[in-house]
Amino acid sequence: MARFSLETGLRQSNVTGLQWSQIDLPRRCAWIHPDQAKARKAISVPLSKAAVVIIREQIGKHVTYVFSYKSKPVIQVNTKAWYSALKRAGIENFRWHDLRHTWASWHVQAGTPLNVLQELGGWESVEMVRRYAHLSSEHLSAYVDRLSDLHSVDSGLNSYDSATVIKL
Repeated sequence: MARFSLETGLRQSNVTGLQWSQIDLPRRCAWIHPDQAKARKAISVPLSKAAVVIIREQIGKHVTYVFSYKSKPVIQVNTKAWYSALKRAGIENFRWHDLRHTWASWHVQAGTPLNVLQELGGWESVEMVRRYAHLSSEHLSAYVDRLSDLHSVDSGLNSYDSATVIKL
């Protein structure tokens, strides 16, 4: 379920409440009904190839719900099981909702436009998208070197001496 949340950006309640009637595998899409969405409007959730694989692994395990454990639907994530899994993975201070932040951040780092991410995540505004999406320091460092590339730092000369100054 955590992998599915990382692939789709869905909230915990949407993942645990996901029913087969909401899945359209041929179209690679899941539907979140308005009463299940935080913004109270229906969300079409495109399914990545990895999300489709995760869904297919669940076929036949439960008649109604996509995710089950020992033939019973997973209605909510067991806190004890969640923290045990985190401990086994060596992860501290991590909430299920952090998966949604991670998903949004990965999208931004991959170049997904904010307005597209807004639709994918079902957010009301781009401002909400900005609250969710964070850039890693590694991703940001790729941009800071662009200035250095504009002028030669390795030449031994002060490259700023010949730089063009732009007045505002």
